[in-house]
Amino acid sequence: MVGYDPEAKCVSTLEAAAAGSAAGLVNRLLVSPLDVVKIRFQLQIEQLSSRNPLAKYHGILQAAQRILREEGLFAFWKGHVPAQFLSVGYGAVQFMVFESLTKLVHNVTSYSARGSFVHFVCGGLAACTATVAVQPVDTLRTRFAAQGEPKIYPSLRHAVVTMYRTEGLWTFYRGLTPTIIAVFPYAGLQFSFYNIFQQFSEWVIPAERKENLVCGSCAGLISKTLTYPFDLFKKRLQVGGFEQARAAFGQVRTYRGLLDCVRQIMREEGPGGLFKGLSPSLLKAAVSTGLIFFWYEMFCSLLCALKSTDITKKRS
Repeated sequence: MVGYDPEAKCVSTLEAAAAGSAAGLVNRLLVSPLDVVKIRFQLQIEQLSSRNPLAKYHGILQAAQRILREEGLFAFWKGHVPAQFLSVGYGAVQFMVFESLTKLVHNVTSYSARGSFVHFVCGGLAACTATVAVQPVDTLRTRFAAQGEPKIYPSLRHAVVTMYRTEGLWTFYRGLTPTIIAVFPYAGLQFSFYNIFQQFSEWVIPAERKENLVCGSCAGLISKTLTYPFDLFKKRLQVGGFEQARAAFGQVRTYRGLLDCVRQIMREEGPGGLFKGLSPSLLKAAVSTGLIFFWYEMFCSLLCALKSTDITKKRS
């Protein structure tokens, strides 16, 4: 059901947006703790190792226990309000654009709307569109998740006003370049591999239709591994000008742009620095991607069922 299906013709563009929003909302609520741990890992300059006495975090369980002990349970949902705006908005725009593009491909080209390559291109373009739309919210979410105690930003409104006054409008688009570079192949691979795995699973188990969770998880693992460094660059750039709140977590660096960020990480942290936080990120990608496709298809099925019920009632 992901992508235009000329045989089904069940979900409209607006309904795809509604299903994407609902899927994003539920998904964000469930995966937020993993996201907070991942962001803390990505922003830590020190090596993620228990042998390094200066490293605040060095493992998923250790980081979770320390965050819980120092900041409380709700720290795992820091920045949850902007994160929900991000997820709802991103899910709506991404799935709406994806459905529209695959329908356009079917109507004006000779390519199949169900092809893996078509899903790769349409998925990448849909994700780029959604990213530009919600990038300011993503920056706010990162700032909230990255700050320790005492908080620099006590509320969303305070954060928006303070960032705008002290850093200017462009600060809300920090990290946009590596995000766009990474999101096209990342989302494209997600949609493409999800399509491939679904076709394979339908071939292996023709009668089974509940495989979307597993297919989505596998697609998320592969796509995240291949594009991970750009996610790290984005997070490092997004907290530029936010050094005061980062001091409690260890060393702080200032980057002049994407290339300077890459150079400093390679020089100070080595190639391994490009994959800091990969473990929680892969765990999050498997859970998040599997769930987002699962919830999206479930909500689409629900909308189709409701439409069928209404049509039946009108006829009777």
